[in-house]
Amino acid sequence: MKLMNDKEQAAAKRFSLWLVMCLSLIAGGMLSGTWGTGSHAYAQDAAADEDAGEEAAAPAKKDAPADDEDAPKERSFLTWMIEASGIFGAILLVLSFVMVALVMMNVLQVKRDVFIPQSFVDAYQQKLEAKDYKGAYDLCKSDESLVARVLAVGMGRLDRGYASAIEGMQELGEEENMNYEHRLSYLALISSIAPMIGLMGTVYGMILSFQKIATSTVAPKPSELADGISTALFTTLEGLAVAIPAMVAYSILRNRVSRYMLEVGMVSEGLMGRLPMGKS
Repeated sequence: MKLMNDKEQAAAKRFSLWLVMCLSLIAGGMLSGTWGTGSHAYAQDAAADEDAGEEAAAPAKKDAPADDEDAPKERSFLTWMIEASGIFGAILLVLSFVMVALVMMNVLQVKRDVFIPQSFVDAYQQKLEAKDYKGAYDLCKSDESLVARVLAVGMGRLDRGYASAIEGMQELGEEENMNYEHRLSYLALISSIAPMIGLMGTVYGMILSFQKIATSTVAPKPSELADGISTALFTTLEGLAVAIPAMVAYSILRNRVSRYMLEVGMVSEGLMGRLPMGKS
C-alpha cells in the first residue's frame, strides 16, 4: 500500500511538472526564433543605351529609402504573439495561471493518504481486535482523513441502529464527493471558457482584416492583412493551449476522486461490519 502511494505521488508530481512546462513553452517558447520579412529587391532590365540606363537608375535610388521604411521590422516570435493577442491574450494568460493553481491544489488534495491512510486503517483494526471501541471512536475523531470522519459519523449513530449508522456514513460520503466535484468543476469551466475567448479573438481578428479590405481604395498589402489574421490565429492557439490541459486534468482528477470515494465506502463499511452491532 505504501509503495502504491509513492507511485501515485510521483505520477502527480510528473503530471504537474509536465503541465507547467507546457504552459511555459506556449507562453515563452520560440524566444530565439524571429519573425521578420526582409526587404525584397526588384531588379530592372538594363536599358539599350547608356542614357536610358541612367534615367532608370535615378528613380530606383530615390525610391530605395521608401522601400526600407515600408519593410516590416524584424521582431521576436514572443513579441509578435503578445502584440497580436492583445486583451484576449491577457485574459487567457490569467486563466492559465488560475488553471495551474487549481490543478496543483487538487493534485495535493486528491491523494490516497487524504482519503484512506493505511496507518489509520491499521490502528483502527488494532483497536477493534483489542475490543477498545471507545478508543476506536476517539481515534476516528482525532484523525482528519475522510475514512476516519465517515467512521466517526457511523459510530456516533450506532445507538440508532446499524442501518441508521450506514445511512449517516453514506450521506457524509455523498457530501464530500459533491465538495470535490465542486472544486473540480472550475477546471471544467476553464476548459469551456478558454476556447470561447479564443474564438472571440478569431472573429475580432478577421473583422480587422476585412475592415482593411473594405476601407482601402487600393488592394491592401499582405502585411496590412497579417495583423488581423495573426490575431485570429494566435488567440485560437492560446485558447486551445489553455483548454486542453484543463480538460485532461479535470478528467484524470475526477476519475481519481470517484475511485477513492468508492474505496472509502467499501473500507468504512467493512470496518463497521466488524463492530458487535454490525455483526448482529
